[in-house]
Amino acid sequence: MPVPGPGYSITVRVEAPASSTAAGDLTTAVGRVGGVLTAFDVVESHPDSIVVDISANALSENHAQDITQTLDSLPGVRVRKVSDRTFLIHLGGKIEVTPKVALRNRDDLSRAYTPGVARVCQAIAANPEDARRLTIKRNTVAVVTDGSAVLGLGNIGPAAALPVMEGKAALFKKFADVDAWPVCLDTQDTEEIIKIVKAIAPVYAGINLEDIAAPRCFEIEARLREQLDIPVFHDDQHGTAIVVVAALRNALRVVGKNIEDCKIVVSGVGAAGSAIIRLLLRKGPGDIVAADIDGIVHSARGNLDDNLTWIAEHTNKEQQAGTLHEALVGADVFIGVSAPNLFGAEQVATMKSDAVVFALANPDPEIDPLEAQKHAAVVATGRSDFPNQINNVLAFPGVFRGLLDAHAHQIDDSMLLAAADAIADVVDNGKLNASYIVPSVFDNAVAPAVAEAVKRAAKAVQAAQR
Repeated sequence: MPVPGPGYSITVRVEAPASSTAAGDLTTAVGRVGGVLTAFDVVESHPDSIVVDISANALSENHAQDITQTLDSLPGVRVRKVSDRTFLIHLGGKIEVTPKVALRNRDDLSRAYTPGVARVCQAIAANPEDARRLTIKRNTVAVVTDGSAVLGLGNIGPAAALPVMEGKAALFKKFADVDAWPVCLDTQDTEEIIKIVKAIAPVYAGINLEDIAAPRCFEIEARLREQLDIPVFHDDQHGTAIVVVAALRNALRVVGKNIEDCKIVVSGVGAAGSAIIRLLLRKGPGDIVAADIDGIVHSARGNLDDNLTWIAEHTNKEQQAGTLHEALVGADVFIGVSAPNLFGAEQVATMKSDAVVFALANPDPEIDPLEAQKHAAVVATGRSDFPNQINNVLAFPGVFRGLLDAHAHQIDDSMLLAAADAIADVVDNGKLNASYIVPSVFDNAVAPAVAEAVKRAAKAVQAAQR
């Protein structure tokens, strides 16, 4: 199922004979071992030899080595150098701080820094809310992690998490012109994390929690929301939930079903699964049945933590017990945020006709999408190499743009639902089909639409609180 992609992209500099067949021999060799050629550039030419940069996508590091060794084994060919293109774009980091004001002379310096800056400090001391107007606070978000649940890599720690947080900050800037900064904490103690985030909060207008393991992430978010006067958003929970709800709204439009009539099975009740369930419940589904590694969640199962207890009390109307496979029987929708290869086409066949399958585990989904398509009407994954990618980038930049523009002090479900509806609405009836239920992350209409919807919802909350 996996295909070579840009995540494992290499550029191999090779020296080869200057023959009429050289280019064909090199490109054929790459294809013979399953590489996908993306560029072929001659960088030197001599009477008896050429030097070529060959760029190719691979499946893995080992596959990249296979491509290199195959090229090196060709008669008369010598590999000079191999560059990993993913590592190259990370050299020195992916973000930087750039001054917004010119510092050309003593006059500029006197206003941007001492003595003039003291007047601005005094104004903020007299009216702290002016920090949103007179400092970077008005457009700045902290991307906070403890490195305990990074992508699919697990607990790799704060330093190893930094490339992901840098990437997140770059996405904030690219898609919504939000200035975000990585804050990777060298502690995984709940109390310390809460204390540190509270201490740094004066600089920021919002907190984006990222890659913090469940169940600690639930308490950290809840308590920070109670104690801070700025929005706190756990993207692994709520960003995923927003995009899933948006995608499901459009998927059900494709198959002509109402959510009120649907049985929805959710596999995985960690951070993402729990948030999806909680937001979906606001849409009034017929029923939701949740399952984890121990099977279907129900009140009599035992050994339930606080999160699972809440899930058991608010889902599974018939208190069904059993396995994920049993839960799928008669279901209209499957949403997976759990583990790879949990079921196959034969289980999808037990679902209702025109079934919807969102298999979102990454990099390998709960079911091979090609297998799911044998019986499901709409299939989505978290992968970029299949249609209908459920990607948080559709949500979080616009969500924070809207919150910042509204000068919001909090975030609630009304804002999350507004964001979901805005994403869904970008795919109008002229675009909607089984292979296109969510817009591309590069659709320029998405972030502004989400921002405007969230801003309106935040303003409505503010008006109701006056």
